[in-house]
Amino acid sequence: MNSLMVLLNIGGQEILIILLIVLVLFGGRKIPELMKGLGKGVREYKKAMNSVEDDLNGNPEPDKQSGDGSRERIADKQ
Repeated sequence: MNSLMVLLNIGGQEILIILLIVLVLFGGRKIPELMKGLGKGVREYKKAMNSVEDDLNGNPEPDKQSGDGSRERIADKQ
C-alpha cells in the first residue's frame, strides 16, 4: 500500500479529504453496505484464485464449503 501511495504521491491529508468526500457522497448508512459488497468481491476473487491454483497444481476437483465453514472435497462426501 505504501508503494501505491508513493507512486500516486498521496499523503495523509489527501486521504482524509477523499474519505470525507466519500462520506458526504454516500452517507453514513450506505458505507457499511459498500464495504460488505467489497468484502464479498474480494472473497470471490480469492476463491477463484485458489481454484485456478488448484487446477494448475493438478487438483481439478472443485471445493465445496460446508455449513460450518470448513472446506471439503466433493469426492470425499460421496
